[in-house]
Amino acid sequence: MILDLDTGVDDCLAITYALGSPEVELIGITGTYGNVLLGTGVKNDLDLLDLFGHPEVPVYPGIPHAREKDGFEVLEISEFIHGKNGIGEIEIPASNRVAETTPAPEFMVEAVREYGSDVVIVATGPMTNLARAIELDPTFKDNARIVIMGGALTVPGNCNDVMEANISQDPEAADLLFRSGAHVTMIGLDVTLQTLLTYEHTQQWRDLGTPAATALADITDFYIKAYETTAPHLGGCGLHDPLAVAVAIDPSLVTLFPCNIKVDLHEPVRGRTICDEERLNDPVKTADVAIAVDVERFLSEFMSRITSLLKGI
Repeated sequence: MILDLDTGVDDCLAITYALGSPEVELIGITGTYGNVLLGTGVKNDLDLLDLFGHPEVPVYPGIPHAREKDGFEVLEISEFIHGKNGIGEIEIPASNRVAETTPAPEFMVEAVREYGSDVVIVATGPMTNLARAIELDPTFKDNARIVIMGGALTVPGNCNDVMEANISQDPEAADLLFRSGAHVTMIGLDVTLQTLLTYEHTQQWRDLGTPAATALADITDFYIKAYETTAPHLGGCGLHDPLAVAVAIDPSLVTLFPCNIKVDLHEPVRGRTICDEERLNDPVKTADVAIAVDVERFLSEFMSRITSLLKGI
């Protein structure tokens, strides 16, 4: 597995889910921007991997901004939800490691060349690195297994009525991905906002009494508290990114709707993920969109795997 992350709080939870899953060999994390600046996210990846006992996993820096922009600034709402440092303003020990020199899109291409469909790329930020990988190698789109956290098909967006946050960062990259012919499993707000974590869950980690468990509980509690302001009706925080990792391991956790997706690039619906009317009757469907989730089974797996990881540190 490769995790393509803009490491905020739920990306942190995605890392722990992958590390706590015996089916997964995490061969690399690729960094992107979104919840934080690229450099902040890469630092978080290195620090968190060390904290959770896996300093052997390399981290590859990606593209620092959207395809059609010259730079990137973190939104105030992102800082509110994830903290300015991306991990809930919690200070964890700094890694003495540095990121790899190979750019993230090149590492993705090399990994798919070597492992083919045995490697799955789980992207939980903007799709900028994936779009570049598609451009670098014409065979990448045919051989890559890709699961993304992004989009919303049957529910409103979380940026506006139609646009989800990860898609909003680089709609052009997401549209290129969906139209490329690559097979993409889309784990969007349709299902992620049904999977909620509460203080009662994080207390189970806190009760372990170890530095790593306490840090993860503190990081996640910051996220839950932010949700009390941004979405008080939910009663917890959405497990967006770890659900994408879970589905990459076990697709039976969700109900998938085969279709062909596009991203609208024009106002007033810029950033909307919706079925492509021009490919509506194409018998080949290149996307599977999750529209229902086995919440109880996922939460059980989530707590079991992460708690097991934390107990072993």
